[in-house]
Amino acid sequence: MIQLLSVVGAILILAAYVGVQTNRLQASSLAFSLLNLAGAGFLTAVAIVEEQVGFILLEGVWSVVSLAGVVRALRATGDPESQT
Repeated sequence: MIQLLSVVGAILILAAYVGVQTNRLQASSLAFSLLNLAGAGFLTAVAIVEEQVGFILLEGVWSVVSLAGVVRALRATGDPESQT
């Protein structure tokens, strides 16, 4: 189960990266941030279970930064001036 969670987390982060590299997603988009947040969240959980302090730090920070991106994207969708 832990391996499945790890693979799903990695696939989500890689999907976000590939999406930006192929111009299917913008790095500032809600979808990009949500993919990163979910993937990093899964990998953070795996790192906690496996007691991998370095990966807890890496994926934990990745999650926080992605969450900030989600908040920014959601605020931008509610701002009429950002949609022009």
